[in-house]
Amino acid sequence: MQLKIASYNIHKGVGLDRKRDPDRILSVLAEIDADIVALQECDRRFGRRECVLPRARIEDSRYRPVPIDTRPDSMGWHGNGFLVKKTVEVIDTAALTLPALEPRGAVRVDLRKDGKRVRVIGMHLDLSGLKRRDQARAVLAHLDSLGKPVPTVLAGDTNEWAARGGVFRCFDDGWDILDCGRSFPTRRPIARLDRMIVTKHWEVEDTGAHHSLLSSRASDHLPVWARLKL
Repeated sequence: MQLKIASYNIHKGVGLDRKRDPDRILSVLAEIDADIVALQECDRRFGRRECVLPRARIEDSRYRPVPIDTRPDSMGWHGNGFLVKKTVEVIDTAALTLPALEPRGAVRVDLRKDGKRVRVIGMHLDLSGLKRRDQARAVLAHLDSLGKPVPTVLAGDTNEWAARGGVFRCFDDGWDILDCGRSFPTRRPIARLDRMIVTKHWEVEDTGAHHSLLSSRASDHLPVWARLKL
């Protein structure tokens, strides 16, 4: 079974031209053509925290939003949400509150494709290195509480500038830290802030940062992706 998983900090849909353009974000996702997309900053920060991607436009695409039981107008939790292709079955979801100086969270989704169950956590970690490590440990503790492990992917904006140290020291030999390429800032990417961390169940076929004319303008981060096989 093969999956292409993407992670994209969409900056609340606001591009480098300072225009909020959800159709542009959806067009970038169509270019990537991933089975599962972890989004960061997908909800407005204040007020009703509604999703910046209109649900009607999502439903007109090849994706559907994964329902997270939080605010009715939001797509996710503290800006973290998921889109999945309509051929992917959603089994279970959960919203995780992470320790932070400012509101931070993560979302978990358990999915089934081709008869196989997989687990993906989308996250947006803190700017503080100490808090990032606390948050990574909280995610790992949540996974441990679920019992029998399944093939798992952590995806998101780690805010970690170190290549292998920093928050990545929280992960033992049961995990692989993937290098998806430089993703921030979009004008001249120098930092690998957007990453994926996968359990040893997976065979990693390919990874990358998606740099196109649209993606270089749609957000301050480039989307990253990984093609994985069980």
